[in-house]
Amino acid sequence: QVQLVESGGGLVQAGGSLRLSCAASGSVLSIYAMGWYRQAPGKQRELVALITTGDHTGDKTDYADSVKGRFTVSKDNAENTLYLQMDSLKPDDTAVYYCYVDDGTHDYWGQGTQVTASS
Repeated sequence: QVQLVESGGGLVQAGGSLRLSCAASGSVLSIYAMGWYRQAPGKQRELVALITTGDHTGDKTDYADSVKGRFTVSKDNAENTLYLQMDSLKPDDTAVYYCYVDDGTHDYWGQGTQVTASS
Protein backbone atom coordinates (compact mmCIF):
# COMPACT_ATOMS: atom_id res chain seq x y z
CA GLN A 1 0.00 0.00 0.00
CA VAL A 2 1.20 3.46 -0.93
CA GLN A 3 0.11 6.54 0.95
CA LEU A 4 0.22 9.96 -0.67
CA VAL A 5 0.08 13.13 1.40
CA GLU A 6 -0.44 16.40 -0.44
CA SER A 7 0.19 19.92 0.71
CA GLY A 8 0.63 23.42 -0.66
CA GLY A 9 -2.83 24.29 -1.86
CA GLY A 10 -4.45 27.56 -1.04
CA LEU A 11 -6.09 30.73 -2.24
CA VAL A 12 -4.22 33.07 -4.55
CA GLN A 13 -5.01 35.92 -6.87
CA ALA A 14 -5.01 35.28 -10.59
CA GLY A 15 -1.46 35.53 -11.83
CA GLY A 16 -0.04 34.20 -8.60
CA SER A 17 1.88 31.02 -7.91
CA LEU A 18 1.65 27.96 -5.72
CA ARG A 19 3.75 24.86 -5.31
CA LEU A 20 2.09 21.60 -4.45
CA SER A 21 3.96 18.77 -2.77
CA CYS A 22 3.12 15.10 -2.60
CA ALA A 23 5.03 12.86 -0.23
CA ALA A 24 4.80 9.15 -0.88
CA SER A 25 5.28 6.49 1.75
CA GLY A 26 4.62 2.80 2.15
CA SER A 27 5.51 0.13 -0.34
CA VAL A 28 7.01 2.38 -2.96
CA LEU A 29 9.22 -0.17 -4.65
CA SER A 30 8.74 0.79 -8.25
CA ILE A 31 6.78 3.50 -9.99
CA TYR A 32 5.47 3.34 -13.50
CA ALA A 33 3.94 6.78 -13.51
CA MET A 34 3.27 9.63 -11.14
CA GLY A 35 1.73 13.03 -11.51
CA TRP A 36 -1.13 15.36 -10.81
CA TYR A 37 -4.80 15.42 -11.68
CA ARG A 38 -7.44 17.96 -10.82
CA GLN A 39 -11.18 18.07 -10.53
CA ALA A 40 -13.33 21.17 -10.59
CA PRO A 41 -16.93 21.17 -9.37
CA GLY A 42 -19.22 19.54 -11.90
CA LYS A 43 -16.34 18.34 -14.03
CA GLN A 44 -14.48 15.10 -14.48
CA ARG A 45 -11.06 14.55 -13.05
CA GLU A 46 -8.48 15.53 -15.64
CA LEU A 47 -4.79 15.07 -16.13
CA VAL A 48 -2.61 18.04 -15.28
CA ALA A 49 0.90 16.60 -15.52
CA LEU A 50 2.29 13.10 -15.64
CA ILE A 51 5.76 11.64 -15.39
CA THR A 52 6.12 8.23 -16.99
CA THR A 53 9.24 6.32 -16.10
CA GLY A 54 11.52 5.20 -18.84
CA ASP A 55 14.56 3.04 -19.07
CA HIS A 56 17.11 3.94 -21.67
CA THR A 57 15.54 7.24 -22.63
CA GLY A 58 14.67 8.42 -19.13
CA ASP A 59 11.41 9.81 -17.86
CA LYS A 60 8.76 11.35 -20.04
CA THR A 61 6.66 14.28 -18.90
CA ASP A 62 3.28 15.22 -20.32
CA TYR A 63 1.16 18.26 -19.55
CA ALA A 64 -2.39 19.19 -20.27
CA ASP A 65 -2.54 21.79 -23.02
CA SER A 66 -4.24 24.20 -20.66
CA VAL A 67 -1.25 24.31 -18.30
CA LYS A 68 1.69 24.06 -20.67
CA GLY A 69 4.16 26.83 -20.09
CA ARG A 70 2.69 27.64 -16.68
CA PHE A 71 2.98 24.45 -14.62
CA THR A 72 6.06 22.36 -13.99
CA VAL A 73 6.08 18.89 -12.48
CA SER A 74 9.21 17.57 -10.82
CA LYS A 75 10.26 14.92 -8.35
CA ASP A 76 12.79 14.30 -5.64
CA ASN A 77 13.56 10.60 -5.70
CA ALA A 78 15.54 10.67 -2.47
CA GLU A 79 12.58 12.11 -0.57
CA ASN A 80 9.89 10.28 -2.55
CA THR A 81 8.24 13.60 -3.18
CA LEU A 82 6.47 14.93 -6.22
CA TYR A 83 6.00 18.63 -6.87
CA LEU A 84 3.82 20.78 -9.03
CA GLN A 85 4.96 24.35 -9.51
CA MET A 86 2.03 26.43 -10.70
CA ASP A 87 2.69 29.88 -12.08
CA SER A 88 0.42 32.44 -13.71
CA LEU A 89 -2.60 30.84 -12.14
CA LYS A 90 -5.96 31.46 -13.74
CA PRO A 91 -9.46 31.19 -12.30
CA ASP A 92 -9.95 28.16 -14.55
CA ASP A 93 -7.21 26.42 -12.58
CA THR A 94 -9.44 26.38 -9.52
CA ALA A 95 -9.96 22.76 -8.56
CA VAL A 96 -9.03 20.07 -6.11
CA TYR A 97 -5.63 18.74 -7.11
CA TYR A 98 -4.77 15.10 -6.56
CA CYS A 99 -1.41 13.42 -6.51
CA TYR A 100 -1.31 10.15 -8.44
CA VAL A 101 1.04 7.18 -8.42
CA ASP A 102 0.91 4.05 -10.54
CA ASP A 103 3.23 1.36 -9.24
CA GLY A 104 2.50 -0.91 -12.17
CA THR A 105 -0.17 -2.83 -10.31
CA HIS A 106 -2.40 -0.29 -8.58
CA ASP A 107 -3.36 3.34 -8.81
CA TYR A 108 -2.91 5.45 -5.69
CA TRP A 109 -4.41 8.85 -5.00
CA GLY A 110 -3.77 11.55 -2.50
CA GLN A 111 -6.55 13.09 -0.46
CA GLY A 112 -6.63 16.18 -2.62
CA THR A 113 -5.70 19.77 -1.93
CA GLN A 114 -7.81 22.76 -2.89
CA VAL A 115 -6.36 25.35 -5.23
CA THR A 116 -8.34 28.52 -5.76
CA ALA A 117 -7.28 31.30 -8.09
CA SER A 118 -9.55 34.29 -7.83
CA SER A 119 -9.94 37.06 -10.37
